[in-house]
Order: sequence, then structure tokens, then C-alpha cells
Amino acid sequence: MRSPLPVRDGVGATRLHVPRTGPWATIADYMVERFFHLDADVLRERFDRGEIVSITGAALARDTPLGAEEFVWYYREPPVETPLPVVEEILHIDDDLIVLDKPHFLPTTPGGRYLQNSALVRLRNRLDNPDIAPIHRLDRPTAGLLLFSARPVTRGAYQLLFENRQVEKVYEAVSDLPEAWDPDAPALAGRAFPLIYRNHIEKLRGTVRVTVDDEREPNTETLIELLGFDEHVLHTLLRPHSGKMHQLRVHLAALGAGIRNDSFYPDLLDEMPDDYDRPLQLLARELRFIDPLSGKPREFRTRRTLQDAPGGETP
Repeated sequence: MRSPLPVRDGVGATRLHVPRTGPWATIADYMVERFFHLDADVLRERFDRGEIVSITGAALARDTPLGAEEFVWYYREPPVETPLPVVEEILHIDDDLIVLDKPHFLPTTPGGRYLQNSALVRLRNRLDNPDIAPIHRLDRPTAGLLLFSARPVTRGAYQLLFENRQVEKVYEAVSDLPEAWDPDAPALAGRAFPLIYRNHIEKLRGTVRVTVDDEREPNTETLIELLGFDEHVLHTLLRPHSGKMHQLRVHLAALGAGIRNDSFYPDLLDEMPDDYDRPLQLLARELRFIDPLSGKPREFRTRRTLQDAPGGETP
């Protein structure tokens, strides 16, 4: 469903589904209750200023009755943002595709307290292209390769590559060396390298972590290879066959090698301010696929490295 409002300052309008019936006399009444944490008078004044619109772009009044519109659009009030002290790098750009080397701590898309400080909005503003959209996503703590579509007409072709698992994704991770580590017989949880780990992961609404259900059929799979180690850390190469949320973080934690500086797995830690000296040691390293437009192979590799990786690892 196309927004009736244009992208503004790199940020698209928000769409809200409004119930057709309910205990609210007007759409404004519903939104006041829906966004109870906002000042009701300020929200109603946004109706008076014509900032809440229908699918046709027509401004809605504060007395527009419930049921008049199923969807409304508006711009989020921008949060007061402190610029993130991280810089993204464009590795490739053409008429259809943009490849970004994302730093740790930068979110892929706007959310929560991050609006201008997101890879998507930074790219739209930098390239003056409101049509840019992410083809896939990386967690905010994860660094590395991120693909964006430059124009809607070809976006679906690239998105299908990820949906159909036709993209080869390679990651690196650094973990604390497991206590039972045997340098003469490298293994994780008694399983020699290379190893394949599978389990069932599900993201439940209202939770920040995923849930693992060992009784259900696995829906995730990761090939884990050894890159190197020293007396302190383990360096692994990860090839996910599936792409579930937090999959790599969960799999290494389950094998007793939770990724360094991970505040979610194996244990959920109290939320703390970002520590830019201790980024999550997870990197989206390589992407390979057959271009759906040209039919030619495409390969991209990050220029970033993991700061805690041991020396002498396999290239």
C-alpha cells in the first residue's frame, strides 16, 4: 500500500490501521487511547494542522468519525537524537543495488530512539533518493554487508533471492575460548569442526529475545567452521542456511561459545549505554548470489574486521 505522503528528510510516513468499529467516537479518540503515552491535546492539534491524512492524502479533522478510514498516515515526531559516532561506507552502487558496509551500533531502519541515525535514512539523505529500501536487515550491534534497493521496479527481484535462500551469506564471530577447549582436538560441545547446528527458533511478540523450542522440528541451520584461536578467544566462520532473527548468536551460545559482548545470549543483561570500545563481535563478511537482472555472479566482501579476532586466521 503506497503512502500518500512523500519521504521527508529521508524518513517515510507511518501507516496506522484504525478499527472500523469500537468504543471511540472519532479516529482522534482512538489514537489518543492508542498512544496514551503522548499528550492528548498535542495529538489533537496535529489533526487541526492537517498532519493526519487518509489514503488519498486528504487531511482528517479531529471530529472525523471512527470507520471513515481504515488506514491513516502521519510523520513521526522526530526524537531528539545524539548523532552516533560511527560511519558507514558505500562499497557498491548502480541503478538498482547499493551495498553498504555497516558499522556496529547503527540500526538498519528507523525505530525507537533512532531515526536519522539509521542506515536507511542516512543513505536516502546522502544519495538524495527517497526510493531506497533495505533488501534484508542486520541487527544494530552487527557490522558488515547490507544490501539496499535503489528503485522499486527491480526491488522484488532481489528480495526474492533472500526469500528463496539463493544468497550465500558468510559471517565471522569471536567468542571467549570455551573452558573445555582442547587445542589438539578443536570442538564445540563435543562436536568437531566443521559442524552443523540446528534448532527451532521463534520470536514471540513482546519479547526482545527469541525462544528456542528443542521439541519442535528445527527451522534454522548454521555451518560453523574454525578460523583460528589463541589462549583467550575463538574465531569462527558461520554459514547460515536459514535467516531467523538472532540465529547465529543463539547457535554459538547453545554450543558454549556465546559471541563476545553479546548482551542477549546466553544471558539477558541489563540495558546499558552503548560502549563503542566493546562492540558485538559479529560481522557479516561476504554475500554471493546470481544477479536476477543480469544473470551474472555477484560477490561482495566487507572491509571491516573484528577487533578481538586472533592473529593468523585463515583468509
